[in-house]
Amino acid sequence: HPDLPLQQLQLIGVKNTTSAIQQKKQKVSPQKLILERESDKMSGIQFHSSISHAALREWAESGTEIGPANLMYPIFVVENDDAVEEIPSMPGVKRYGGNILLDVLAPLVAKGLKSILLFGVINKLPKDSTGSSADSSQNPIIRLLPRIRSRFPDLLVACDVCLCPYTDHGHCGILREDGTIENEASIERLAKISLAYAKAGANVVAPSDMMDNRIRAIKDILRREGLQEKVSVLSYAVKFASGFYGPFRDAAKSAPAFGDRSCYQLPPGSRGLAARAAARDVEEGADMLMVKPGLAYLDIIRDTKNQFPNHPLFVYQVSGEYAMIHWAAEKGALDLRRALFEVLKSFRRAGADVIITYFVPRILEEISKK
Repeated sequence: HPDLPLQQLQLIGVKNTTSAIQQKKQKVSPQKLILERESDKMSGIQFHSSISHAALREWAESGTEIGPANLMYPIFVVENDDAVEEIPSMPGVKRYGGNILLDVLAPLVAKGLKSILLFGVINKLPKDSTGSSADSSQNPIIRLLPRIRSRFPDLLVACDVCLCPYTDHGHCGILREDGTIENEASIERLAKISLAYAKAGANVVAPSDMMDNRIRAIKDILRREGLQEKVSVLSYAVKFASGFYGPFRDAAKSAPAFGDRSCYQLPPGSRGLAARAAARDVEEGADMLMVKPGLAYLDIIRDTKNQFPNHPLFVYQVSGEYAMIHWAAEKGALDLRRALFEVLKSFRRAGADVIITYFVPRILEEISKK
C-alpha cells in the first residue's frame, strides 16, 4: 500500500497479527477458553480451603475467643440472705440473697468464673434523696463482700456504683429543687459510696452514674485513704441513653420516678461525645473502660479500642439484649447457642476484652463441654 501513511500501515499489521493469533487460538473450543480465563481470575481469591477444617476455622476467628477470662457475671443481691426472686422480664435471671448466692457461685467458680459485678437491690432499707442506704452497714452488698472474698479469694469482685437503686426519685445523682442534677454534690456522694465498697472488700468499683468528673473524685478518695493500689476503677465511660435497659430497671427497682436520664447519659447517635467521654475518664485515671449497651454500638466499641488500645475494654450486653435473644429462642425464631456465640464473637471482633452478660452460667456450661 504505497499510498497509505506509515501509522495506518502499522495498525493494519497489528490487526492482522491479532486476527491470526485469535484464529490460531480458536482451534481450541471458545467455551473452554472462557472457562480457563475465568479460572485464572478466580484462582487467587478462593477461600473454601481456608475454612475446610475445624482448626482452620478457629484460626480464622483468632482474637474472638470466648473463655472465662473474657466474661463478667452481673448479679442482683437483695437484703434477705435466704431469698431467691424471679424477674419476669428476664427469664432465667434471679435476685439472690447472700446465703443463696454463695452456693450459686460455687459451681460457676469451679467451671472457671473469674469475675462478678454486684448490684444491690433494697426493699426494707429506706430510699431518700441522697441514697443514704447505698453505703449503709446494712446494705446487702457491703454485708456480702467480706463473705465472698473469704470463700472465693481468687474471684474478682466488682461493685456497681450508682445512686438510682437507693434514691426515692430513681435518678443517678443528687437533684436540685428544680429537678436538675447537682453534679458536685453527686460526685462527692459517689466517691464516698465507692470508698465504702472498697473498704468492705471490692476489688473494683464501677461507677455507672454518668456524672461529670466522678472518676477523678473516686480516684482522689481512694488515694487519700491509701487504697489506690488495691482497688481499680472500671468506668462506664460510654453509656448511652438506651431503650434496652427496661428489664434491668425492673430487676434493680431503679426506674426514675419522673423524667428520664437523657441529660446525663449519651444520645444514641453521638459518636463524638462517646470519644470525648472515654478520653475524659482516661485522663481522670480510669483503669478500665466500658461501652454500654453492646450490639447496637459495635462501631463505638471499635472506636474506643482504637482510641485507647492499652486500656482493657468491657462491653455490657444489657438486659434488653439478653431478653431479646432469650425470647426469640424460646419462640423458635433462632437457635440460642448459635445466636449467642455469634453476638459474643461480634463484641470480641469489635475490640471488647471482657463481656458483661447475664448468659455467663450458660456460656461456662458450653465452654466446659468442649
